[in-house]
Amino acid sequence: MTQTTSAPHHKDGTAPTVARYDAVVRAAVGQGLLGEGGPVAGFIDTEGVRGSVGALYDAFAATPGVLHTFAAKACSLIPVLRLLADCGMGCEVASPGELRLALEAGFPASRIVLDSPAKTREEIRLALALGVAVNADSLDELRRVDALRNPSTSSVLGLRVNPQVGGGSIGPMSTATDTSKFGVALRDPGAREAIVGAFRQRPWLTRLHAHVGSQGCPLELIAAGVARTYELAEEINATLGVRQITSLDIGGGLPVNFADETVRPTYADYVAALTAAAPGLFSGRYELVTEFGRSLLAKNGFIGARVEYTKDADGRRIALTHAGAQTATRTVLMPDAWPLRIGAFGPDGVPKGGPVLAQDIAGPCCFAGDVVAYGRELPELAEDDLVVLYDTGAYYFSTPWAYNSLPRPAVYGFRVAAGHAGTVMFATVREPQSLDSIAAESGLAHVDALIGRGD
Repeated sequence: MTQTTSAPHHKDGTAPTVARYDAVVRAAVGQGLLGEGGPVAGFIDTEGVRGSVGALYDAFAATPGVLHTFAAKACSLIPVLRLLADCGMGCEVASPGELRLALEAGFPASRIVLDSPAKTREEIRLALALGVAVNADSLDELRRVDALRNPSTSSVLGLRVNPQVGGGSIGPMSTATDTSKFGVALRDPGAREAIVGAFRQRPWLTRLHAHVGSQGCPLELIAAGVARTYELAEEINATLGVRQITSLDIGGGLPVNFADETVRPTYADYVAALTAAAPGLFSGRYELVTEFGRSLLAKNGFIGARVEYTKDADGRRIALTHAGAQTATRTVLMPDAWPLRIGAFGPDGVPKGGPVLAQDIAGPCCFAGDVVAYGRELPELAEDDLVVLYDTGAYYFSTPWAYNSLPRPAVYGFRVAAGHAGTVMFATVREPQSLDSIAAESGLAHVDALIGRGD
């Protein structure tokens, strides 16, 4: 589907982020994508995504042999994955479902990396048959790979280690703590020797993998974890007397600035921090793999939602919208860790002006905590107005929570065409979920399964 309306643009055909998104909201309303018939939807800025991928490649331009993969969990929508594949990315997957999506999106198996702390034998067997790279999460998993591996497999095989450099400000996003469930704990007694021994026993084991965490983790912490992994690779190769480890998967996790529009830290900042911590990392001695997700998409997407009602309770103004925990789950459950910027628009999709009022922006889920923003100073919202949740291009509308059997929202890609007076062009990424689909997923085909009576 392609739908158009005019939007402001600059001489070079681009628009500032706010102006571009304002125009997109107005266009979405004009075409019926937002409003009575579409009370909530997600939007992806396709040119913004291409720009973010370009910034990533530019930051690593001086380093040979880098495979940049996109963490599929950050936006597991096949058309979005297809866009990233078209940009030259590989794909990091962490489940059989994500592997299927990556293959359907057109990623070659040789550019897919499988990470997961709980891989089944069938999952490993399929990856090895396809030639997908596999990072074992434990020494026990390596033993499972021993039994399943065919010597003719083209899969690159690695081991994930936990460098145990500590956590950031958001505990659940920190994967290199002393007791993290991920990887082989590097500083535990005897672990380093066991890791060296695992490589000595397996000449086909050629990669080390580490991921320190993401949101809330400062660059210095991420760089420290990568540096420890690099040092371990150097130690293993020196101990074995052969260059067995030829590649390092350094994960992703670049945090996103949710406070304003500024992109910080940048990928160039990330490379600079890693260069300072491990100067030899970018020498070309090791091929590198990255696994960025949130930082590529967060600022390239937003959620638009209609205000259904407003009310006052004990002096507090509350706007009831269709964007709540079902699509902004992390923000609702951990509001201090995942705050979002909110925009206020009229029913026509034009930004609202006028005096501001402290308002709670609540969602449709049937529990009291379903609030995406508390006490935000915004122009007064009214029934049929719209709110926009910015910086939600990753992890929000792409993997919604089925609480209250609320339907999955529609998702649309957009771009502002340079040669057509700033025309906004939409393409459907995912249709809004139907009630028939909800019933089918809830076991409709087996409606009488529990009331049947045997003879």
